[in-house]
Amino acid sequence: MVVGELAHERDVVIIGGGPGGYHAAIRAAQLGKSVTLIEKEHLGGVCLNKGCIPSKVFTESAKKLTSVKDFSNFGIEGVNPTFHLRKLIDYKNKVVEQLRKGVESLCSANKIELITGHAFFLSEFKIGVESGDQYEIYRFKQAIIATGCSPYISNKFTNVEGNVLLNPWTITSLEEFPESLIVYGSDYIALEMAMSFHSFGVEVTLVLDDQKEDLPFDDNINRELLRIFKKSKIKVIKGAQVMDASSISDDCTLDLVVKGEPVQAKASKLFISSSYAPNSKELGLERIGVSMNDDGFILTNKHCQTSQSHIFAVGDVTGGPQLAVKAIKEGKVAAEMCAGFSSEADLTFVPIIVKTQPPIAVVGLTEKEALQQGYDVKTGQFSIAGNGYATLIGQKDGLVKVVMDIKTNLLLGMHIIGEGATELISMGTTALEMVARDEDLAFPLYPHPSMNEAILEAVEALKDQAIHASPKKVKEKV
Repeated sequence: MVVGELAHERDVVIIGGGPGGYHAAIRAAQLGKSVTLIEKEHLGGVCLNKGCIPSKVFTESAKKLTSVKDFSNFGIEGVNPTFHLRKLIDYKNKVVEQLRKGVESLCSANKIELITGHAFFLSEFKIGVESGDQYEIYRFKQAIIATGCSPYISNKFTNVEGNVLLNPWTITSLEEFPESLIVYGSDYIALEMAMSFHSFGVEVTLVLDDQKEDLPFDDNINRELLRIFKKSKIKVIKGAQVMDASSISDDCTLDLVVKGEPVQAKASKLFISSSYAPNSKELGLERIGVSMNDDGFILTNKHCQTSQSHIFAVGDVTGGPQLAVKAIKEGKVAAEMCAGFSSEADLTFVPIIVKTQPPIAVVGLTEKEALQQGYDVKTGQFSIAGNGYATLIGQKDGLVKVVMDIKTNLLLGMHIIGEGATELISMGTTALEMVARDEDLAFPLYPHPSMNEAILEAVEALKDQAIHASPKKVKEKV
């Protein structure tokens, strides 16, 4: 190992090149800072290389494959597709490489120094970087930690052989599809993979983790999603406690207890997407007094500052919802703080999306959460089946639900399951951020025909004014 004698001087050093890290780097460069970005593997981090981008390639493929059955309704006949997993993997790798090169190009254009290596703190203002046989020291004015998380497999699955066990980083790199698959978890990747692999012809059993009695959304969304799972013949086991997990050859068995009764689930592969551990152990944070919780997540304030005010942390390594949108926002906030701005990350209204079929998108409070927080709640709900454009395109599953405070008429939450949900939810996010009332959403003109109109009718349903919904027994008094 060759040890550098002198420390290189830098303004801002960022550890981790995922969404939080590279957004922080580019924003800091925009604000005139000299930036060094250190990544031990590939730019783009887990999201681009192993997580949300690869999973979305799979969900889009599943969507296209499923849509073929409706072609004849539009006069398109003679389509009999053959699915090739190897071609899908090749396309996934092509998309990942293309996006990664785009990030590299953006960093180069912003004159960001890119270093490949493992970084760790030597002192409050020094970082060491190992890269093969090379070792360099960097002295910084400010640092941003964006090292993310890694999948964590509970000890109760230690008896499952490695070739049978899959995690969010490996499931999109399979060489061949299993005959059957157990999906253990209820996060977005678990739900997306359950539905995608079913579309590819795999027999899927979804086991909700940690004895959860339901899915993690508003009750109406949960019921609709469970109905769709049932219609699709995806088996769902709720409230399951894992007593034992084992594998023999290419078969896996979960011994469960459901409502006090023993239940077995068997499949060729077991996919676990439920727990993640922060990548903070090898950073030397204890050496410099950066505070962490008992699980190793870095503690930060609303400015993304750690207990060392010149050192910031963003994204998954700080805990909370493990979403790229959170990391991106926090990365920009940290960069602006480094440049002297008083910026903060307000994560009150974080949109959450799931690319199931149909997709789910939610923001704000669920009905249950609003009641628990003391609001006097009223909800408006509209079935996607009543939307003209949904009928036209043959995508009638789903609903839109809005949650409102009766006393103030303020919007508290918006929950959508249906075609176009991930694009439509931005309207809800903007409305919540602008402290909108129901009239603010009911007044504007909505394009027709479009899925947007489902939001209008859900808002109108708050006052029983939705046109394309069955009327209630009590007529409105004029």
